[in-house]
Amino acid sequence: MSFSPVTGKAPTALHTGAEGLRHGLVDIPTFDGVVSAYYAAPADQEHPALVLVIQEIFGLHEHIQDVCRRFAREGYMAVAVELYQRQGDASQYSDMQALIKDIVAKVPDEQVLADLDASVEWAASQGADATRLGVTGFCWGGRLTWMYAAHQPQCKAAVAWYGKLTAGHGPLQVSNPIDVAPQLHAPVLGLYGAKDASIPMEDVARMQAALKPGSPAAQASRFVVYPESGHAFYADYRPSFNPEDAQDAWGQALGWFKRYLA
Repeated sequence: MSFSPVTGKAPTALHTGAEGLRHGLVDIPTFDGVVSAYYAAPADQEHPALVLVIQEIFGLHEHIQDVCRRFAREGYMAVAVELYQRQGDASQYSDMQALIKDIVAKVPDEQVLADLDASVEWAASQGADATRLGVTGFCWGGRLTWMYAAHQPQCKAAVAWYGKLTAGHGPLQVSNPIDVAPQLHAPVLGLYGAKDASIPMEDVARMQAALKPGSPAAQASRFVVYPESGHAFYADYRPSFNPEDAQDAWGQALGWFKRYLA
């Protein structure tokens, strides 16, 4: 496969149409101005439940927007914020290490959490039912999914896709999912690959142990680990894509949100 991991597509890349949806790029007011975001929602449904979609390390690109449309087709309003906007444009990078050094490592968790809170307020103003709030994220966003589930008391459910559990991407990430595990407000479903070189199974075991003595939401959290998958197995535009496991994990995610956001 020949493509840029940031801007290109592999032959397997899926496209979800927007027929019957309201969707598009918007500017969302936040603590220091506005941030760009993409949203999608059923055009004919009033007050749908809300799912925040947190981007991969590559930013708010087409795959993440497509995931928003997938959730909208399931009856949710989905909102994904461009969480690197103040630090730079991830689409200009094809080298992962340069992207991490120049942009990702400079994004503090506090900024991300504030922008996600702002997106909830915006979505509520657009008709979403923010009392039924879920969050999901992939890779970089998977880690932030755990963090948001511990940050926002309104959050009712979370699905973290192969997010780091014991580390961040730079010195501005001063705590990590394993540190906040006991304080979760929302039960988290963790979807991970056993062959993920960046997240050893020892970290999953440590996280499971940290969840056990925690809040009711922490105790209700669980992991699904796919033995034959590595990192980014849901990313259909990358060589890491595992169609069978991706399909199963998507069903697991939808079931989790249906259970807690009904």
